[in-house]
Amino acid sequence: MNREFNVIIEKDSQGYLVASVPSLPGCHTQAKSLDQLMERIQEAIELYLEVETDLAFDN
Repeated sequence: MNREFNVIIEKDSQGYLVASVPSLPGCHTQAKSLDQLMERIQEAIELYLEVETDLAFDN
């Protein structure tokens, strides 16, 4: 199942790109390049959803 998420990308004062997913609280990452940032936020989303699923089955 494919899901789509809005990702907000900002640049911090030290030049890092910071990505966050508003619909997934606490899901964020940072990187120096946009390519690396996109890889990292995709991984962060996958891990967030994996943990969310594991917690749902534990209850």
